[in-house]
Amino acid sequence: MTPSNDDALPRFDEDTPRPVPPLEQQDGATIARLVAVMRRLLAPDGCPWDREQTFETLRKYTLEEACEVIDAIDSGDRKALREELGDLLLQVVFQAELARREGVFALDDVVSGIVEKLVHRHPHVFGDMDAKDADEVLANWEKLKAIEKKGRGLLGGVPRSLPALTRAQRVGEKVSRVGFDWEDQAGSRAKVTEEIGELDEAIASKDERAIEEEMGDVLFALVNLARHVDVDAEGALRRTIDKFATRFAHVEKRVVEVHGGWGDPGKRAGDGGPNIPLATLDVYWDEAKRDERR
Repeated sequence: MTPSNDDALPRFDEDTPRPVPPLEQQDGATIARLVAVMRRLLAPDGCPWDREQTFETLRKYTLEEACEVIDAIDSGDRKALREELGDLLLQVVFQAELARREGVFALDDVVSGIVEKLVHRHPHVFGDMDAKDADEVLANWEKLKAIEKKGRGLLGGVPRSLPALTRAQRVGEKVSRVGFDWEDQAGSRAKVTEEIGELDEAIASKDERAIEEEMGDVLFALVNLARHVDVDAEGALRRTIDKFATRFAHVEKRVVEVHGGWGDPGKRAGDGGPNIPLATLDVYWDEAKRDERR
């Protein structure tokens, strides 16, 4: 029988918030208060919106909150990171409470599971195995993981919902550990050239399906090259996009200052639509690059 949310609800007093202990005394005990809040929101007389949520409806929020944590890390803003980690933790507690409502597990089961996994996969800390460096730790981790997940393929642990560049890099890392990889970065770089040649042929053939396939092959080859030269492909592209956006913001500002705006994008250039020559836009782009160097 699925447990009812109004059975033995923990008491939550919103008028008397508990003080947060000093850093050196914090041990995670306050998470019980978050569980109490979530259970209250999901109670029969709780929040109508929260009570309507499912694992499927929360999926997008989980992804968004994880991405906001990454943005906070990249910004170096520790106050923002604290807030975003709280939002992500909410998703963990929220979904654990939905699972409690289904009668399958709850937050303590989640915590217990990850604690057992960490202890088991760190025998060099909690057992009698030695590990001389981080590489050996990682190798032992993968061996233990393979034993735990016996029967699952090597790539089974790479989530399909990862951003494509990140997934490609993780796939490359996984297969590399069993020797399915180029011996050095030269072989990986040659593969990029080979794939670009095949893409050129596909473009020349005007075969849309072939173009898409070869474009994917080029991207995958570039991600593999990024791995060989110790570059995070996802982070590199994200920083390039940010750089492009910053430079284009300068271009747009100059277009407004000098030309009064782009014109109507719904119209042709001669009929009031965008008609600023590319050469002019390139001048503004170069200004943005000079501003960066300064």
